Amino acid sequence: MSFPADGLPADALRIVRPAYGTGSLADLLPSVSAVLGVPGAVDVLGLTARLDGIDRVGVLLVDGLGAYQLPLASKHAPVLADLAAGGRGHAGTLTAGFPSTTPVSLVTLGTGVPPGAHGVLGFTVRRPDGRVLTHIAWGDDPDPREWQPVPTRLETAAAAGVDVTVVSKSAFEGSGLSLAANRGGRYVGADDGNAVAEGMLAALRRSPGLVYGYHPDLDHFGHEDGIDSPTWQAAARGVDKILDQIVHGLPPNAALLVVADHGQLNVPLAGRYDMADISVLREGVVAVAGEPRVRYLYAAEGAQADVIANWRGVFGADAQVMTRDQAIGEGWFGEVPPSHTGRIGDVVVLCQRRAVALASEWEPAAAGRLVAYHGSATAAEMTIPLLVVR
Repeated sequence: MSFPADGLPADALRIVRPAYGTGSLADLLPSVSAVLGVPGAVDVLGLTARLDGIDRVGVLLVDGLGAYQLPLASKHAPVLADLAAGGRGHAGTLTAGFPSTTPVSLVTLGTGVPPGAHGVLGFTVRRPDGRVLTHIAWGDDPDPREWQPVPTRLETAAAAGVDVTVVSKSAFEGSGLSLAANRGGRYVGADDGNAVAEGMLAALRRSPGLVYGYHPDLDHFGHEDGIDSPTWQAAARGVDKILDQIVHGLPPNAALLVVADHGQLNVPLAGRYDMADISVLREGVVAVAGEPRVRYLYAAEGAQADVIANWRGVFGADAQVMTRDQAIGEGWFGEVPPSHTGRIGDVVVLCQRRAVALASEWEPAAAGRLVAYHGSATAAEMTIPLLVVR
């Protein structure tokens, strides 16, 4: 397994807390809704002043394009480099929610509330019946409208008379995750970058409104081959083609906002701790969820303290190991209602530096063969761009 250099500066490994209510991914669509005149929407991010006269907004989420990945991606993407320098409007940053992983972030963006409120609290979580739900492979069990009960910002915008369109992969239409994050909009299937650009532009040209687009390739090749690998570089060039099409095709009175769901970092073999290989990490653990950078452990009755001690002893400075109550009390998820607390593990393992907590006896082996990971709270994972084009 090769590990390309991901170009991260030292400060990319510092811990960043989510800025709920002041500058997080949860604040984006409420602010966009305010620009579009949705009653009750609050412009936390101050977009109204930047988008004066705009009556149609496209929001493009590039999966895996964290703010700390922009310098590397920009080497292969001149349009992106221009946007990142503020050359077309404004370049800023937001934080993801926690954990900084795709399903959590997509629902955080779509609902406009922190993860604790919407309940999609990890890549995988334990259900009340003891089974583990993988949110990216979620159909209709549990019912997405019950598991994630918060109205989406697309629903509230549509109810206010705003024309709303979602442009994403055809295979995602009607999935549990799509319904949890994006219900309320007209769905347009788009299975490559060109189709995403064309679909977004067609909707923006058709009428005033809100258009959301999603593109997954950069994240995929980061996971598989590493940040700054040849395939990742090619994916960055693909992102640039999408941006070039949209930026130069925007109709009058339209704006484009480019964001991400998280960043990534490459993790070498030396940073991989596997429960299958380290027996003390299995002691007292009856179920495992989360993902390698933020592990959720469900402890046997009376075993929580021992589980915490064992994991702290193995990981040392490579992880913060805390109780569920501590993680909630420190505000990582925002406010968490009682109906959602059980989805978080009894023990939360927040990996730091370049470390992952693998659980090869509980999850697909492919999880341990990735090169780049995300989910935790380093700046490299939590800090995401907000690029405004008008």
